[in-house]
Amino acid sequence: MNVTASEFGQLPDGTVIAKYTVDNGNGLVMELINYGAVMTSLSAPDKDGKSANINVGFDNLEGYLAGPPYFGATVGRYANRIAKGKFSLDGKEYTLATNNGPNTLHGGLKGFDKVVWAAKKIETEDAVGVQFDYTSKDGEEGYPGNLKVTVKYTLTPDNELVMDYTATTDATTVLNLTNHNYWNLAGAKSGKNYDHLLKLEADKYLPVDENLIPTGDLATVKGTPMDFTSFKAIGKDIQKTGGDPVGFDHCFVLSDQTDKLALAATVKEPTSGRVMEVWTTQPGIQFYSGNFLDGSDANGGLNQHEAFCLETQHFPDTPNQPSFPSATLKPGETFHEVTVHKFSVEK
Repeated sequence: MNVTASEFGQLPDGTVIAKYTVDNGNGLVMELINYGAVMTSLSAPDKDGKSANINVGFDNLEGYLAGPPYFGATVGRYANRIAKGKFSLDGKEYTLATNNGPNTLHGGLKGFDKVVWAAKKIETEDAVGVQFDYTSKDGEEGYPGNLKVTVKYTLTPDNELVMDYTATTDATTVLNLTNHNYWNLAGAKSGKNYDHLLKLEADKYLPVDENLIPTGDLATVKGTPMDFTSFKAIGKDIQKTGGDPVGFDHCFVLSDQTDKLALAATVKEPTSGRVMEVWTTQPGIQFYSGNFLDGSDANGGLNQHEAFCLETQHFPDTPNQPSFPSATLKPGETFHEVTVHKFSVEK
């Protein structure tokens, strides 16, 4: 197991961006950069032992600087959407930049995916990877409090990808951190994800309005296209979801919300035999089927539904939805969430 560093490119101001190549010695190889704490690729073996990158990314820094798709990014200060870019804390209203129609998406105009993180290698007997650190200053993108964030991406010898998030603040704030990997277990840029078999450990989901903001209801998945309580091909009901563009872009309410690491999702790709399990301490998982991918260079040449995301997180718009599990972080508290992707093969 080892971690090596190299140069990935330079920002317009001359800042050098580093790339870290992480090899677990058992078939998994991950590449990360300190711009946006982005995972640019993850290669894994198929049932025949042939390795391929299954995580969509750009080949150069310029792609990430343009960056609307959030490929592989660490997303914050608040992942997903906040309605109308406004919320209140302790009787004070805060106004954020709106960058997704009337709403704030993934932290705003310059979220955590567009900043340079401090980075250092992690090399232990049990794991190898990179630790990223960033301090988001009070008022950044409209959010209160100086927020110190640490994100660790590590690989274990057992072919686990571990994402560990911690944060503290000096003033009450809201926080929702996730990773925005786009997956195709047949291999990046290998076509539609329709044949992938998905199972979600969720019997409820959050219905959304025309701007993809939750209505506040927790609806049952039974009898709807949202039912992934048993393995189902992603493409089977995708045209029944409605929306413009059509597809899945919904947060699912995980059945086990005990704050302990629990299974959230399992994906199988029949041709390659690759299997990915997602375990998390978070209360929700956003299943996004790549609806806005349009084949353009800005989207890495990917067409609609050629990659999918399973973003573990707190619920969208929680600061405006008092019935949702809290996303408030106060001084003296420590935000800590863990997500683990376990990779294997079925022959």
